[in-house]
Amino acid sequence: MSAEYAEYAEYLEVAMMLSFGAAWPASIFKSWRSRTAKGKSLCFLLIVVFGYLCGIMAKVVSGHLNYVVLFYLLNCGAVSLDIAIYFRNRRLDKLEMNGRSQP
Repeated sequence: MSAEYAEYAEYLEVAMMLSFGAAWPASIFKSWRSRTAKGKSLCFLLIVVFGYLCGIMAKVVSGHLNYVVLFYLLNCGAVSLDIAIYFRNRRLDKLEMNGRSQP
C-alpha cells in the first residue's frame, strides 16, 4: 500500500473511532441520570472494552503505533466509566429493592 493510501486509511480509522465514540458520552449521561442498571448490559460493555483493547494491541503488534491509539484509549476510557456507573447503579438498585421490601 502506498504511503498516500496508508494516510487515508488512518483518517478512516479515526472517523470510525469518532463515530463509535460519539455514542459513549450520551450513554454515560443517561446511565448517570437514570440511577438504575436496568436495561444496561455489562456483558456488552465488557465486549466493547475487549474490542478496543484488541485494536490497541493490533497497533502495537503491527508496529503502526500512531495517534489513532489515543482514540482507542479515549473510547476505552469512556466505556470503562460507563462500567463504573453501571456498578454504582446496580448498588442503587439493590438499595431501592431492599427499601421497598422493608415494612
